[in-house]
Amino acid sequence: MSDTSTTQPLSSPAPDAAVHAALDRLNTVIDRLIAPDGCPWDSTQTPESLTEYVIEECHELVDAIRSGKTADMVEELGDVAFLLVMIGKLMARAGGPSLADALEVETAKMVRRHPHVFGDTTYGSQSEQLKDWDRIKREEKAAAAAEGPKGTYDSLPRGLPPLTKAYRIHAKADRVGFTWPEDEDVEKQVEAEWLELLDAVASGDDAAIEHEFGDHLFTLVELGRRKGIKSAPALNAATERFLKRFEAMEALARERGLDFVGLSLDDKD
Repeated sequence: MSDTSTTQPLSSPAPDAAVHAALDRLNTVIDRLIAPDGCPWDSTQTPESLTEYVIEECHELVDAIRSGKTADMVEELGDVAFLLVMIGKLMARAGGPSLADALEVETAKMVRRHPHVFGDTTYGSQSEQLKDWDRIKREEKAAAAAEGPKGTYDSLPRGLPPLTKAYRIHAKADRVGFTWPEDEDVEKQVEAEWLELLDAVASGDDAAIEHEFGDHLFTLVELGRRKGIKSAPALNAATERFLKRFEAMEALARERGLDFVGLSLDDKD
């Protein structure tokens, strides 16, 4: 792998006129909404007051993408874009950074973190690229804080959903060489954690049961990661399969004039 990462100038593709026009119209609408004589609700919002809406709308966007429904994807992507533009405007109005500042910083960051695209660095594998990505991130954080090198997990958001957080923890550990050497070793660990969970269940110790259950899940996440499986989407797919089958089961009971709740487990099966 070459250490050279000289950044080449970005090319200037033809502007997407439709996107620019749509953003201009959205900017005009938001300016009107947050004006003193605008919407009583919008005009009193702050970046802090909108944080929960950002989280909620991002989840709705994820649901829409997974559903594959074009209309839902368009609507939810628009909702997220609306909030991002509005937050940028509110921050700038308060004397802080603007959305333009954020976009410029992000553009520079992506160029810097892709020296194999915008420079002449070469990688022998995706694993090498990911390790260098983490190295660049750590150097950025250290430079920003004018301190020494940062820890592996300093940039890990503590508020991530648990399954996503576990995946990210394992991925980062792998990039610094702290993981099981072979997939077979992880499979053995999954089995060992399962046996420890069974021992805890036999003991009747609730705290120990929860502890071992968590360890088992954590190790399963790593097994999935090594197989190219992200645990959160995999679990989501499993829950959706269950819901579809359950709804079909209820529909069948209604068609047959049966009281689903009153059916025995064998009948439900």
